[in-house]
Amino acid sequence: MLRVTNIEVMNFHNAIRGARNPMNSWARSDSYRDENGQFVLGVNDLSLAVRLRQAGSDHRKFLRQIFVTVDITAPLYWWKEYDTYKVGTVANSTSTMHKISSAPFDVSQFSTDHMDEETLRFMASVVDYLEVLRQKFLSTKDKQYWYDMIQFLPSSYNQMRTCTMNYENLIGIYHARKAHKLDEWHTFCDFAASLPYARELIIGEAPPA
Repeated sequence: MLRVTNIEVMNFHNAIRGARNPMNSWARSDSYRDENGQFVLGVNDLSLAVRLRQAGSDHRKFLRQIFVTVDITAPLYWWKEYDTYKVGTVANSTSTMHKISSAPFDVSQFSTDHMDEETLRFMASVVDYLEVLRQKFLSTKDKQYWYDMIQFLPSSYNQMRTCTMNYENLIGIYHARKAHKLDEWHTFCDFAASLPYARELIIGEAPPA
């Protein structure tokens, strides 16, 4: 299970203006904001953006200046893979260490969408025991029970992080993970593909004629 919320894309206008700096071609810029305040790439600017994107990472530096912030809720086993993408990304997570005992454990806090019935029954018993440990910790403040919770916690536990990345990061992630066996990566790639001008600038498909 992976869920994305609170998506915000920023700095398109500054990035495309900067993309014109090397050739001093600002006068050809034709982007604008529509009646809803959404930034729209004009024909000239989109053509330039696509050419720079296709020319490779040395030429598409402007993509590193288009920022995306999003809240992602996903299991720890997925975050372990996401954490390989450190350069140019930032994440602020909810704290397992500080808040693991603050709320009752429930199966809904875990990714169980691919478990069969037998595994789900066993998972329920694991969650019940985590709640036993939590109650013991709350009543005694014995750190042993806190460690028991931390070390017994399954990797299917869902954590929410607020993540910031840029379009260049998303090019690398999308093309590396779009065929991954984890469904969570497919959901993430669908999110990336839904962003403004993702087809042209992230996926790398040519714009319609």
